[in-house]
Amino acid sequence: MKKYILPLFMLFGGFVSAQIDTSASTFTISGYAEVYYAYDFSNPENHNRPSFLYSHNRHNEFNLNLGFVKAAYNADRLRGNLAIAAGTYMNANYAAEPGVLQNVFEANGGVKLSKNSNLWLDAGIFASHIGFESAVSKDCATLTRSMLAENSPYYESGAKLTYITGNSKWLLSGLWLNGWQHIQRPEGNNTPAFGTQITFTPSSKVTLNYSTFIGNDKPDEVKQMRYFHNLYGIIHLTDQFHITAGFDYGMEQVSKGSSDFNSWYSPVVIVRYDLNDTWSVAARGEYYADENGVIIATGTENGFKTTGFSLNLDCRIRDNAVWRIEGRLLNSEDNIFNDAAGVATNANTAVTTSLAISF
Repeated sequence: MKKYILPLFMLFGGFVSAQIDTSASTFTISGYAEVYYAYDFSNPENHNRPSFLYSHNRHNEFNLNLGFVKAAYNADRLRGNLAIAAGTYMNANYAAEPGVLQNVFEANGGVKLSKNSNLWLDAGIFASHIGFESAVSKDCATLTRSMLAENSPYYESGAKLTYITGNSKWLLSGLWLNGWQHIQRPEGNNTPAFGTQITFTPSSKVTLNYSTFIGNDKPDEVKQMRYFHNLYGIIHLTDQFHITAGFDYGMEQVSKGSSDFNSWYSPVVIVRYDLNDTWSVAARGEYYADENGVIIATGTENGFKTTGFSLNLDCRIRDNAVWRIEGRLLNSEDNIFNDAAGVATNANTAVTTSLAISF
């Protein structure tokens, strides 16, 4: 054994890290916590922000968006992860899961299938293969998540086969899933779901990705097949200037066996500029169109057709801590929001601030 690093306690309580290294394997314990305060100018009495937002979704209260403790094991040909979590993100996104599964952020194991090639088979609960944003806000370009990220899977369960080329420029993955953001299948659903992912990283400055999903999110007796495509690119034009662009497009059968489909789509562009090693700013423009309410049902004439703009200011306190503040405006074609007086309106404005620490 090379070394032992004993647990250290921080102000928030918990482990900075606990790590045991050998020449063949590594076991680590780590964690993450993000506390936030959001003020929605519509002042909802139930303190819930619009229902299609699942992160930082509580109004006018200090709260925990996401906090987790994670154990990870890595060896030459074996790996595994287990993370237990809490927070308003977990309450909103895992509401359909039963019992203790509502607190399982990650639980998976993998085996390397080839001695000489980077080919892995993993199974369990893991982060979604769709999109450039994750639940860990500290790792994202903006404080809150884009509408396309909030309304596509954050997590999934099943098995995936992943191959990374020797030069690390290509990642190819195929997935067999339990469904569209499900740990446990919906009752009456026995339809397997599938996904693919292709990521091309020609250099440290460019990442291009194409992910897909095919499956049914309903009981088999009313099965409506869903076909979903996600594309994004992350480009570092300079060491300070970064652009992320993404586009989602989905289709779902109107009814079982139908050749007609309802569709939805969402483009987003995020521009970030690092002023120095401590401060950065980011701006986001986005649009989400779901006229037939496949993902976001409104019951209004034009369905969900919403434009969003946000502006971010970030302060990197340390490598493992960031403070952020963001102003966000959402504007819809129909009156799908309520103002402070409870009158239907087409606009929603909010300010959110957060402190995220990894340890």
